[in-house]
Amino acid sequence: MLKTNEDKVVEMFLECKPGQPRVGVGWKVDHQGTAFLLPSIGGITLNVQAGESAFGLAGDHIEPGVSCTANADKPNDFPNNFLQILSCVGNEARLVSGEAKGETGIVLGHHGGSEHIIVEFARSVKERMTYDDKILIRAKGQGLTLTDYPSIKLFNLDPDLLQKMGIIPGEGGTLKVPVTTMVPAACMGSGVGRPHVGAGDYDVMTSDPATVKHYKLDQMRFGDFVALMDHDNSYGRAFVQGAVSIGILVHSDCRLAGHGPGISTLMTCPTSLIEPVLDSNANIANLLKIGTHRD
Repeated sequence: MLKTNEDKVVEMFLECKPGQPRVGVGWKVDHQGTAFLLPSIGGITLNVQAGESAFGLAGDHIEPGVSCTANADKPNDFPNNFLQILSCVGNEARLVSGEAKGETGIVLGHHGGSEHIIVEFARSVKERMTYDDKILIRAKGQGLTLTDYPSIKLFNLDPDLLQKMGIIPGEGGTLKVPVTTMVPAACMGSGVGRPHVGAGDYDVMTSDPATVKHYKLDQMRFGDFVALMDHDNSYGRAFVQGAVSIGILVHSDCRLAGHGPGISTLMTCPTSLIEPVLDSNANIANLLKIGTHRD
């Protein structure tokens, strides 16, 4: 078991509710100049869940599960900014009102721009939900550190999920982290340069077919743990040779230039102390028995 400061990490409740779908008025134009009009961010998305492919949907920036907000009118202000920063991947989400009251889900990550957190619920639960339902997040994880690996920083990660990710010590003070995909630095697009990674995400650009095929980017699924090579997320999102960041895939492929599947950051190191290990089972749905792997 990895040694952490879990006993010092603060745990609190955060309240939110499902956020309405957001689609801009009029046409959008993709990176090839083709106009489109499709579903996009937000909503109680009934037929998309963790473990499914993030590619091929008739949509753009699709958020699986339930997209949640604490302040739809002012998404960058209180209390939604704190919902974004303090909720962590793997946290429990419990419905406290409505027909599905008492049912629970799991936080999958954050989506910048929409400023939603994304929560996985079973389809049978989503079918009973409305946009007036209240959801209580048991927030725990921000401030979590690895006692024996001070150079590796953790963000947005529930302590229990960390211990289930199959991470093991490697040689020379490294940690071996299972991932489904290793993303080359050149593919990281929208979101690069943001000042911190305690909220939001950034996109794996998928506009070059040869690169997508070579790195098997189109095989990524919602909830996959992926490695972002030569990217340091310690104090923002930046290209640094030898750095490695680990994230989770939170929204679908996109058609806009500079965009693609979105990644929320979980781990990062400015040097090569994180050693990604390819494992097709490295997905939150497998680890927590949710989404496509629900018991």
